[in-house]
Amino acid sequence: MWPFIKPINLIRYLIVWRVNSSMVWQPNYLPLDISLTLGSIIANRLPVKEAAPWRKALTPWQEYFDLTNPVRKTRKRDKPGKLKVTPNAPWPLQSVIFAYPGKHTYGEGELILWELKLLGNDADHNIFLEYILPAIEDASQKNDMQWHNRNSLWGNFDTDAIYVARGAQWEPIAQHGQLNLNIRPTPVQWAENFDFDPNLDYRFNRLTWLTPFDFELESDEARRRARRRHRAPLKPTLQLITDALLDRMAQLLPKKYAVRSDALALLDEEAQKAFNASLEQAARIPIHHQTFKKTSPGVPGRLFGQQDFPSIPRPLIPYLQLASILHIGQHTHYGCGTFSLENYR
Repeated sequence: MWPFIKPINLIRYLIVWRVNSSMVWQPNYLPLDISLTLGSIIANRLPVKEAAPWRKALTPWQEYFDLTNPVRKTRKRDKPGKLKVTPNAPWPLQSVIFAYPGKHTYGEGELILWELKLLGNDADHNIFLEYILPAIEDASQKNDMQWHNRNSLWGNFDTDAIYVARGAQWEPIAQHGQLNLNIRPTPVQWAENFDFDPNLDYRFNRLTWLTPFDFELESDEARRRARRRHRAPLKPTLQLITDALLDRMAQLLPKKYAVRSDALALLDEEAQKAFNASLEQAARIPIHHQTFKKTSPGVPGRLFGQQDFPSIPRPLIPYLQLASILHIGQHTHYGCGTFSLENYR
């Protein structure tokens, strides 16, 4: 195993839902809806003391939606014509919800795929069995949350299959509604035989952001002010992406209050020199072309799109691969900050 990732605990679940009604409409950004719905179900199922951190995490949604009015199901507005900024309200678990690209409308029998990543101290299969899976089962049977709309996904799907990652492969732990309790995923199997090898004969020169990104380290209020001033968001360079990876690694280390230098210290002296040399090389590589679009109202993150480079230094490839798995920047719980590495020619 690559020494840089040894301390990182992660379990990746691929969840496949099959629509069982004639039509369902997807929300603008599915991870938000999954987080809010499953989080609310979990909070309602738990005893008062255990539910407290979940209810605290859901508090910002009380301000975002008018949940005191059972008729109104639209987002509140700061002022006429001004939508509130989407709450950054992650679960009290280190987790990522990443929905695979799909459609806005699904018919009976069609599949919806999404990935749940449990990280750090919360990379525990028991958490999935005790909290997440029962909430999914409840959500597949009922559509009674105040923010749910007619023809929403909730109450209109069956869980077709669940897979867990072992390296780059997906192994089934549930199929046709039957869970195999004999399979116990570990928090280190995600990295087994994974090709974090910069010497492989790959050539990459494009980053395609699969979800929106936001690298601004600001409070929600500062973010609102920036939007009103139409200030341009940060656009990622290779160096910024790598720095964001080190920050993300620090969040996941067992050490409390770990910082970027603690993540870098996972590399031995020779590897650190090579890493710093590749960063210096990356800093000299211009962005050949980039096409970004702003996110829609109600979607976390700020931009998405593509970036083309003359080339990406080969020693940086494993770090970029890792960044795409862990997600970087803000709103990672909602799946923001992941990309694919490609060759456009």
